[in-house]
Amino acid sequence: MASQDWFDKDFYKVLGVKKDVTPAELKKVYRKLARQYHPDSNPGDAKAEAKFKEISEAHSVLGDPEQRKEYDAVRAMGGGARFTAPGAGGGQGGFEDVFGTMFGGGGGGGGRQSYSYQQAPPGYEDILGGMFGQGGFGQTSGGFRGYGGPTPGRDITAHTTIDFITATQGDTISLQTSEGRTIKVKIPAGVSDGQKIRLRGKGQPSPDGGEPGDIVVTVSVRKHPVFERDGLNLRVTVPVTFVEAALGATIEVPTLGGDPVRLRVAPGTPSGRVLRVKGRGVATTKGTGDLLAVVQIVVPAHLGGEAKEALERFHELEPKDNPRDELIARARG
Repeated sequence: MASQDWFDKDFYKVLGVKKDVTPAELKKVYRKLARQYHPDSNPGDAKAEAKFKEISEAHSVLGDPEQRKEYDAVRAMGGGARFTAPGAGGGQGGFEDVFGTMFGGGGGGGGRQSYSYQQAPPGYEDILGGMFGQGGFGQTSGGFRGYGGPTPGRDITAHTTIDFITATQGDTISLQTSEGRTIKVKIPAGVSDGQKIRLRGKGQPSPDGGEPGDIVVTVSVRKHPVFERDGLNLRVTVPVTFVEAALGATIEVPTLGGDPVRLRVAPGTPSGRVLRVKGRGVATTKGTGDLLAVVQIVVPAHLGGEAKEALERFHELEPKDNPRDELIARARG
């Protein structure tokens, strides 16, 4: 319904749109701003909350075709008129200014005014219908709309735990709300532990016809016994024998949900070296990671007599450099 604030407030400017904006474009802009300034996204920010109320009020008027028509007509009347009670000096600037403009009455001086009906300019009939009831002054319907526009519905928070493969490859799962509703949640490939997924419009309905709230799902990811996430890469620790590391070898490395791949371990490979398998990590719309195989040299816990003797002979022949000399020197600094 028409409001005296409409004279002072440029709702098009509030939303940053032109006056010929289409309903679809208007809705898109409003949703973007609402997400940006929503109190849940700006806890404790009074300025953001005030901005959110301002854009909500603007959208509640411009988003309703009938109210938008009334608003445009009111704004066309100019900034001089006000829907206010007359003050001292004979009612100037009050209802008389508006009605005098529309129905030919004069403003002024404190005497009793008499108005004769004339054809109102286009759009003013809608304003009067909105203010005093549709169709004329004598009807009791109508009235002013409350300040601030419709109230958005409340968000609902939820939690789900998924396995490692679902988190890396993506899937659609079902959740049940406290009201017994079953909702589908699309888990995007590459979702990380603790990430939140927002389901637009699936939360509590608005109490007065505004936008419904959202469901915000926090995702927990179970650990995998072999693989770890490293961004879009998958990291796996691969045991390698001393002989394989010293002489070189071709080994098999597991992949997530696929067959093992064969990798070449170069002679003299130290423990901790990373062997990379391109494109076997997490595949998402933003890119695909790699498989990182971290070499871990395994030392045998028990040696037989001949093996021990052979290793002792090797020790006599191996280079006599102390591999810890550089470490000790750096520590002394």
